[in-house]
Amino acid sequence: MGKNTGADGEKGKRNTSLRLDVKTLKALKIRAIEEGTSVQKIVETLVEDYLGTSRKK
Repeated sequence: MGKNTGADGEKGKRNTSLRLDVKTLKALKIRAIEEGTSVQKIVETLVEDYLGTSRKK
């Protein structure tokens, strides 16, 4: 693994933490499961959209 590679194997990623209301976090986790994704991916996409930096896939 390279110097900038995290535990998930993605270069340039760093950990952060959020404090969310218990009900909000539970709803977010449920939605992620329903959509077959992760809370991390949902938050990352929302932040990228907010910043106008969505990566082209």
